[in-house]
Amino acid sequence: MRISYEWLGSMVDLPDDPKVLYRELIRTGTEVETIENVGEHLDHVVIGQVVSKQPHPDSDHMWLCKVSVGDQNTDAEGNPAPLQIVCGAQNFNEGDKIVVAMIGAVLPGDFKIKKSKLRGVESCGMNCSERELGLGGDHSGIMILPPDAPVGMPFSQYHGTSDVVLDCEITPNRPDCLSYVGMATEVGAVLDEDTHIELPAIASEEGPRSADLVDVRIDATELCSRYVARVVRGVKIGPSPEWLARRVIAAGSRPINNVVDVTNYVMYLTGQPLHAFDLGKLSERDGKRHIVVRAVEEGEELTTLDGQERALTSDMAVISDDGGRAVALAGVMGGLNSEIDDTTVDVLLESACFDKSHISRTSRNLNLMSEASIRFERQVDAASCDEVVDIAAALFESCCGATVCRGRVDEYPAPVEAAQITLRPERVRTVCGAPITDDEMAHLLERLGCAVVPKRDGVLQVVAPTSRPDLAREADLIEEVLRLWGMDRVEATLPGAKNHHGGLTVDQQRSQLIGETLRACGLSQTFTYSFAQDGDLERTQISETGRGVPVRIMNPLLADQSEMRRSILPGLLRSVAYNLDHGVENVALYEQGRVFFGHEKRTLPDEPHYVAGVLAGAWGEDGWNEKRAKLDFFDAKGVVERLLSALRITKVRFKAAKPEEYPWLQPGRAAEVYAEGELLGWVGNVHPSSLANFGINEDVVAFELSEAHLLRLAKRELPYVDVPTMPAITHDLAIVVDEDVSCETLEQRMTSAGGKLLEGARLFDVYRDPIRVGVGKKSMAFELTYRAADHTLTSEEVEKAHEKLVKKVCRSTGGEVRG
Repeated sequence: MRISYEWLGSMVDLPDDPKVLYRELIRTGTEVETIENVGEHLDHVVIGQVVSKQPHPDSDHMWLCKVSVGDQNTDAEGNPAPLQIVCGAQNFNEGDKIVVAMIGAVLPGDFKIKKSKLRGVESCGMNCSERELGLGGDHSGIMILPPDAPVGMPFSQYHGTSDVVLDCEITPNRPDCLSYVGMATEVGAVLDEDTHIELPAIASEEGPRSADLVDVRIDATELCSRYVARVVRGVKIGPSPEWLARRVIAAGSRPINNVVDVTNYVMYLTGQPLHAFDLGKLSERDGKRHIVVRAVEEGEELTTLDGQERALTSDMAVISDDGGRAVALAGVMGGLNSEIDDTTVDVLLESACFDKSHISRTSRNLNLMSEASIRFERQVDAASCDEVVDIAAALFESCCGATVCRGRVDEYPAPVEAAQITLRPERVRTVCGAPITDDEMAHLLERLGCAVVPKRDGVLQVVAPTSRPDLAREADLIEEVLRLWGMDRVEATLPGAKNHHGGLTVDQQRSQLIGETLRACGLSQTFTYSFAQDGDLERTQISETGRGVPVRIMNPLLADQSEMRRSILPGLLRSVAYNLDHGVENVALYEQGRVFFGHEKRTLPDEPHYVAGVLAGAWGEDGWNEKRAKLDFFDAKGVVERLLSALRITKVRFKAAKPEEYPWLQPGRAAEVYAEGELLGWVGNVHPSSLANFGINEDVVAFELSEAHLLRLAKRELPYVDVPTMPAITHDLAIVVDEDVSCETLEQRMTSAGGKLLEGARLFDVYRDPIRVGVGKKSMAFELTYRAADHTLTSEEVEKAHEKLVKKVCRSTGGEVRG
């Protein structure tokens, strides 16, 4: 909501410095996004006087003018010099005071004024019309100013267009603040100032009654709770008065003509959207026009004012002509078949209240957001529809030369009653923790438009204004009292709780440890959307086995966020693609979050926590003396190992992943992660075809682990092992085995055969050669460490244990010792 300081200042006294109001609004809960100085776009736009006007030597409709702008333009000696301007307007004469845009000016629409040649004659500026200045819709000629306008004065200073506009973000629960009247009431309460709001009033009503010309019927009361109509006749369509155009511009709209501008102005003023129908375009029966508010019929279509033909659905409401053809989409936009045009003489004014949820669905389903729909979906004040239509009729009378017909047509099946709320002052002080007096409470609520009546038992009876649908219970009033009294005035105190201490649970501590460990490994934490695009798993080629059914979102805000995610990996891959596209070559990210596994016959999905990470590029930039190695499977495996070690999870195994079960990972570069016999997740290189679906051309290695499993298997302590005091003896063993025998298998066999003396086995070399080793064979070399805890080993003991180990390993694996 754009708030003009000048317009708002006509309703309530404001501080001289807009920044004071800015701070007070933020303090009381109204966010102010920007403060804009209106009139800055009129820099280099000044008042000029036509010194001479001669026909253009090469045109029969253009004029060669000399225009004085005073000291704004001088010659080489510093004396005022007129500008030479070529102008095509016909409505000015020598001596007229006009508005001149000099070289360097930027007019609305980003139109820059430069020195140019028109038909071979140099032109050093432009004589401006109202529309070119953004002050109205008149483009029939240039703007002529009164004779006393001072030459050379900046036009913004003369015209009073210099204004300050506060762009406020209004929360959905405050529809009253989507109007200047509502904002004046709010600001008056915030600043503790009286409001002085003067609303237009009808001078006289003449001719037939509106009820003799129009009949209204509401067939769908669930869609429309009130409909007020009023007829004005003899409308003269033309440019709006300057004050009206200026305020419409300040509110953020473009002046069109007096009819459109009046309806827009009244909407900004009161928060009640209006619509004007051309009465002559509605069918007549029994001497009347018949307006019927009804639900949309099957297959019905309507061409709206923007020229778009729209297919409507049965949950929408339309304003129909005698129950037949639709002439407006209720609460959103009028129909092209009843629009106001230059031939319009008589106008039917509509002021209505439509159901907010239906309007919200309608505007979103049709992708048709308007200033009217924004207000209707936040709920307008049905109780004031009659007052608003009278305000509009008064402006039609004064700005459009119209005659206002007598009375209104008002269909109001179930009048809205103001909420009556009991407020307990002691309860307010208890909840707020502040010494707010009863009188202060009553005063603050009265500033907001509430009626407050003290009762004998020490409570206050509050009647909330119908324009404040957010005030429905005692808690709402307490919130209003506290925010106006000042939350910053509440003294900080410690909670009075006893017999317990604060702190994190064990699982919360371990979850934090997961993040700390991954960050220590060089990964950066990120947060991606819990919403996912339809087909994300298929795009990533992740199997749906064990991931339930997708949880669909009924009304997604975006087309690519239509369901809840079932894996964190797709979101991380999008982050990788974004970083690579923006020149970030080295990417290391992780995320901890929920995934959502739906069920066919259950309402709520499972929401397990997972931790996932992605690595691309290298661990840093290349140096002058070394080139960083690209991140691969073993880097990600090392991160997972470090994480499991930090959580003190034991009996960890990495098992080669089967390609048919993990199609999103490269065969031979993927593993399942087990601990104590439980599957924790996976780690591996993402398959190139999966990466291509996200526009990634670099290698990416990733992992995804169940956080619930990690937390359950994590341990506080590990069994204590004494520091070895006896020396160790090492032996190297190179054994030739078939290609399908894994390192893990060999290590398991060695550990089993080595007995108590074998302390460890470390792989340090893998060698393949079809001639020296054999086809389909590989040589794997291990360093075996032998140690006894209670004595120094002898050569005989070690040789005996080593020979036994070699025999058992060769026999169980089919290998042989490489000579």
